[in-house]
Amino acid sequence: MTTTEGLAAQADPPGREPDPTEGLLVPPGHGRVVETAAQRVTFKVTGTHSRMASTFEVEVPPGFDVGAHVHTRSEELFYILEGELDVLAFEPRIRTPDNWQRWESSSGSRVVRATPGTVIVVPPGCPHAFANPTDTPAKMFFQASPPPDHERYFEELLEILRDGGPPDQEAIEALRGKYDIQQLTPLRHR
Repeated sequence: MTTTEGLAAQADPPGREPDPTEGLLVPPGHGRVVETAAQRVTFKVTGTHSRMASTFEVEVPPGFDVGAHVHTRSEELFYILEGELDVLAFEPRIRTPDNWQRWESSSGSRVVRATPGTVIVVPPGCPHAFANPTDTPAKMFFQASPPPDHERYFEELLEILRDGGPPDQEAIEALRGKYDIQQLTPLRHR
């Protein structure tokens, strides 16, 4: 895993509390980056600067499937910036443990292919997932509320995935249980 600190204009130096009367400006290409072959996450706004949400830019490589999961407390927002992702954001008729891409809700909702400009809002208790079934990377803006659980989760998940190879499903399930994430189908990546 590599970690790179970006220089954010107006960002507070380490060890100093942010000034509540000043905003935060994070220029393009800046923010702290955590990266493995499975995913690249740039931390844009953390719980240090927001009581409302943590904000990330997430690059999703071809073949990555986060697996269907649900949170009891967190609300999430996804905005597709580049590429395409298959996305799920509904309660299926049956939560089968194998392939969420075939799920359907009792009202007829099905998994959709999200393209740039698509917004997905996921309230607490709503099963959701995303996967990149294409041959090109996708990029999304991702917001999780309340902070800082997803910040810590990303750091620890990418540590588990750092060596490549098949994901350690038991370690991922234990990690997700720690951060209010009930795993419904497995995380996968090429």
